[in-house]
Amino acid sequence: MNNVPFILLIEDDKAISNFMNTVLCANQYRVLHAQTGREAIALSSSHCPDVVLLDLGLPDMDGVEVIRTMRQWTQVPIIVVSARSREQEKVDALDAGADDYVPKPFGTAELLARIRTALRHNTQGPGQDAPSGKFQNGGLSIDYEARRINADGNEVHLTHIEYKIVTLIARHVGKVLTYDYIIRNVWGGRPTVDNQILRVNMANIRRKLEKNPAEPLYIVTETGIGYRMIDYTVD
Repeated sequence: MNNVPFILLIEDDKAISNFMNTVLCANQYRVLHAQTGREAIALSSSHCPDVVLLDLGLPDMDGVEVIRTMRQWTQVPIIVVSARSREQEKVDALDAGADDYVPKPFGTAELLARIRTALRHNTQGPGQDAPSGKFQNGGLSIDYEARRINADGNEVHLTHIEYKIVTLIARHVGKVLTYDYIIRNVWGGRPTVDNQILRVNMANIRRKLEKNPAEPLYIVTETGIGYRMIDYTVD
């Protein structure tokens, strides 16, 4: 049983936590439950979970503070599962170190897919700062050594900046990357670069990558937050 993934569920609503616990156990996950932020921090440091599911509205402290505290010692994948709908609250959670954001109410199939993605990324280990080899995700492929990208069998010619954006998002496939995160990692946080410049580059990328840029199949917009590459390797 040691190879069964272990999930720390941080949720103070008993009805929701009971439902999520039932779903997770039915899908062969081990679950440990915390109702407060302080309890969650203590359990995460002592039990080393494989994935954390976190509600932001906890009775003793804000969930964003829980994320910041955990990030002081662990890179465990943190998936926020919250009813908060304001875009800035989502951005704050992701910028604090959360890996993904699933709004309530949620579909159980989507939540389980996000968990599988987080587990797969967590087992990849370090070394993602210098990607090598080849990347395949659905009809999209990247040859890092040759610096070539193919979409649906056709070679795609990108500018240097466009290539950096696509490969950055590909390295975090399935995860939401905020606008600020992409700008910092592509342009180095230059004060002259803003979200509008990123959107222009993304429009050009979609025109080259997608069969129908208005309905992207590879890189989707998380409105007001950033971008996410759809993970076609999820079971």
